[in-house]
Amino acid sequence: MSEAQREVAAEIAAGPRGEVRGPFIALIHHAELARRLQQLGEQLRWGSKLPARLVELAVLITARRWTCQHEWYMHEKLARKAGLDDRIIEAIAEGREPAGLPPEEAAVYAFCRDAHATGRVGDAAFAAARERFGLDGALELLALSGYYSLMAMVLNTAGLPLADNAAPPLRPLP
Repeated sequence: MSEAQREVAAEIAAGPRGEVRGPFIALIHHAELARRLQQLGEQLRWGSKLPARLVELAVLITARRWTCQHEWYMHEKLARKAGLDDRIIEAIAEGREPAGLPPEEAAVYAFCRDAHATGRVGDAAFAAARERFGLDGALELLALSGYYSLMAMVLNTAGLPLADNAAPPLRPLP
């Protein structure tokens, strides 16, 4: 590694991630890009105003959208730990809209579904998220959708193996 790569790797390892892993294994080849993306990811994941279960819900919706095995594999565990209902996780994994969502999860699901379907969150979904989470929360949902789309593309392109040679958790959608 170059001096710049070693410096960024040390910054990442010293933060809440604790090590260089996931998309940062690939991104470290462009040290400054890795640094800036890591900072954004740290803000979105550990500095969010949204509860962890809703952050993880947004990540899982994104991972399913891009069929990102690595992102799903890591964040499914985090979603369960944060208290996201197993039925919601299973429905998203299967490509189905979860039935009977609680109001907060329903707002996140509608918002992220719109963002990933058209690249624009519809007025109703944006207004519902803004009313429930404030403008900051709605903007965080938009940033989560974009950031984790980027991370999914990096991971899908890099083709990193899953930890412990795990089998891919997501089936391709039709």
